Amino acid sequence: MLRSFRVSISATLRQLLEFDSALLANTIGYIDPTPPAQFYMGGSIQCQTPGIGPMVGVAVTCELDSSTPASEWDMEPYYRQLDEMREKEGPLVWVVKAAGSRPDHECILGDGMAKMLHSVGCTGVVTDGGLRDVAGFLTIPFHAFAKGRTIHHCALRVKSINDPVEVGGIVVNPGDVIHGSAEGVIRIPPACLEALPERAAKMRAFEHEAHFVLRQPDIAPREKRQQVSALLKQYGFSK
Repeated sequence: MLRSFRVSISATLRQLLEFDSALLANTIGYIDPTPPAQFYMGGSIQCQTPGIGPMVGVAVTCELDSSTPASEWDMEPYYRQLDEMREKEGPLVWVVKAAGSRPDHECILGDGMAKMLHSVGCTGVVTDGGLRDVAGFLTIPFHAFAKGRTIHHCALRVKSINDPVEVGGIVVNPGDVIHGSAEGVIRIPPACLEALPERAAKMRAFEHEAHFVLRQPDIAPREKRQQVSALLKQYGFSK
């Protein structure tokens, strides 16, 4: 049964790579009761690798200090987490809370760590810290979503692993499904995960027809609203 569940989840995640995160967020709003404020990250979390398409994976969480002045490193929990990743079903996403005293100086990882993470089944990183050597991410390829880029870091010290973290204004738990594309990152509520690929395909078809209506200059705005509402019902999205 567990093997069947893992195969099913893996297949669902592959299907979600066909969609951008904004379309999935729209779909979730119609098929799941989770308030939007709980599943989409704020605009400070920006895609740093837009050329390699959408990212999806199961969250593995960490809290890391890379900015507080210190002489001693503490990365042993990180290596323990890498060992754990090797035993998990992929794809995985490393979700990292920057925990240092100088937020503007946080630099969570470069392309060396990215290659190590990728080697254990991690497809990308989401962090409210910074990154460096991003050009090297594209050679792996390794997805990256972060506040920006930071040239260097202080001693890296892992504060915790496998605990809930708040990144981009939402709480991410270990095991949550994370999806990111050029415009940002969402956390997919578990109750709608299985149905999401099929419903997202219908949402894309709905949006195609709705946008055809919205661009017409000879249709009054209120009539457009009525036609779009009718299309929502036609595609099964009326609330």
